Amino acid sequence: MTGTPQPADGTEPSGNGAGPAAAAPSRVDSLLEEARSGLVRLAPEEAAHAQREEGALLVDIRYAELRERDGTIPGALIVERNELEWRLDPTCPHRSPEATGLGLHVVVVCNEGYASGLAARSLRDLGLHRATDLDGGFQAWRSAGLPVVPPVGAPAPLRAEARPTLET
Repeated sequence: MTGTPQPADGTEPSGNGAGPAAAAPSRVDSLLEEARSGLVRLAPEEAAHAQREEGALLVDIRYAELRERDGTIPGALIVERNELEWRLDPTCPHRSPEATGLGLHVVVVCNEGYASGLAARSLRDLGLHRATDLDGGFQAWRSAGLPVVPPVGAPAPLRAEARPTLET
């Protein structure tokens, strides 16, 4: 996934895209491209395998409104983006218990795979050399049909044996 993020609701970004500014990537796009160049980004299935089989720590940096709307990935550590470095730096007194060392395999998850690239690069700058991100973010995870903990208050899905029948 490259270029400017598109709004999740499918609308076009503001501005008409015409003119000289549209020809060159924005500074943030260039920064993101540079950050991603040092990462081996994981597809949803690869991230699930890394979590399940290799002990990777999935770290959900989405803000609360998105988690409350869409749910969460089972077993993911929830860390607000503005606290990420303090919570995962194993030398920091404010670290999470999961921040066990610089060799920790961290997979950062945002909503669509943009902010997570920058966040993973920041973790690498702290010395977490195995930090990477989930390509496509939470939305790609969900679209792949991988497990999601539903938001609190969401109706539970009906199991096959609990579905009403049309028998009379």
